[in-house]
Amino acid sequence: MSKKILVVDDDPDFVEAMRLTLEPHGYQVISAASGDEGLAKVKSERPDLVILDVIMSSVLDGLQMSQRMQENPEHKRIPILMVTSIANTDYAALFPTDEYISIDGFLSKPVPPDVLLKRISELLQR
Repeated sequence: MSKKILVVDDDPDFVEAMRLTLEPHGYQVISAASGDEGLAKVKSERPDLVILDVIMSSVLDGLQMSQRMQENPEHKRIPILMVTSIANTDYAALFPTDEYISIDGFLSKPVPPDVLLKRISELLQR
């Protein structure tokens, strides 16, 4: 059975790029455009892994979603790979570098497909 990956990002081009990268490798891709929609999909779809952006409907929307997943015993075991371009934005200073963030991996956009696939494979083997 193929692994299900939830891509939570408000950029439709990025979501489509993820779909084009992941589906040929046997992954099933589902998507959401905000943290709230992402949480609803986590509950309904039970993904094997979440690829999560930081800046969506609010500046730290993705961080809030990861915290809420961590607080739910049913969802805290789902690995989260944060893929974001926040380091290249005016919001970089808002990203909390001095506190624990409940994610399992972090990649900066743009992500080379081979790097992304390798990281996903590592997280799914945990």
